[in-house]
Amino acid sequence: MQQTNVLLVYGGGGSEHEVSLVSSNRLKDSLSKFKGEFQTLSVEIGKDGIWRADGIQGELTFNKDFVYGAKKFKVDVVVPCIHGYPGETGDIQSMLEILKIPYIGCKSEASLACFNKITSKLWFNALGIPNTPFIFLNDQGEKSIASAKGFFHLHKTVFIKASSQGSSVGVYKATNETELMEGIKNAFQYSAYILIEKAIKGRELEISAYEHQGTLNTSYPGEIILGEKFYTYEEKYSNDSVTTTDIQAKGLSDTIVKQMQEYAKTAFVGLKLRHLSRIDFFLEGNQIYLNEINTFPGLTPISMFPKMLEANGHNFDEFLKEAILGALSGK
Repeated sequence: MQQTNVLLVYGGGGSEHEVSLVSSNRLKDSLSKFKGEFQTLSVEIGKDGIWRADGIQGELTFNKDFVYGAKKFKVDVVVPCIHGYPGETGDIQSMLEILKIPYIGCKSEASLACFNKITSKLWFNALGIPNTPFIFLNDQGEKSIASAKGFFHLHKTVFIKASSQGSSVGVYKATNETELMEGIKNAFQYSAYILIEKAIKGRELEISAYEHQGTLNTSYPGEIILGEKFYTYEEKYSNDSVTTTDIQAKGLSDTIVKQMQEYAKTAFVGLKLRHLSRIDFFLEGNQIYLNEINTFPGLTPISMFPKMLEANGHNFDEFLKEAILGALSGK
């Protein structure tokens, strides 16, 4: 049996650095179950931007080696387990494509399109997928602020979002003009463009969409059940979180489930996603809105993607193995 050398890259230095570490441990544990099939080297991209293995600074080379100190690891495939920048933004994918090193997950163009909240919503519109009413701003000039205020007064409650941040970082809720202006100011500290969306009073539902056994699969929707807060980064990952999850949401009609799954498939195919994604929706009454796509979703013990995949009848370890071997063969 030929052994496959896997470079498991995590961290990234962004707002979701620590979450990436937990996800990477899950992946390393999964690969360890295939005795003799995979040799894994874990590499952390530190908050200083330096790549390290075993605490030693290293780099990827055009010879497809990771060289650190006096050691060299021949890389067959990379698992870029990075949530947010630079993993879901297309940056690390572009680098790997230049080095001609296979990797799992969405390619650079799809990653960038999905990570940018404005670009993704324009894609949803083009694909005929309903999403929340929105406007976007590229500056804080008089015309832009007037547009923001007009949109706010039309919808009464809005969310202001930095266009290119993950895990609810740079997201602000506004129920009055003071909060609107403060949210705009703060969001522009994270991104050059910001999105302003109508707030939806509905259920937060998620679908795991993934390729496995030659088929594009969509799970039954899971649900994020919130308290009074919206789903901030702290609410997602804090030990004090009051949010609960339901791996299979209750009380959904077959029609709603089928339509959500169809929208998820349309998005996956239309945006040319690959291997794995978590696709998030709002449900307000019987109205479905696609909220966002996560091109490398969390894989922590509390993360929804692997739980929904397994509730859908598939084994996560086998899925991971197939994705790695698929990437090696160019799929």
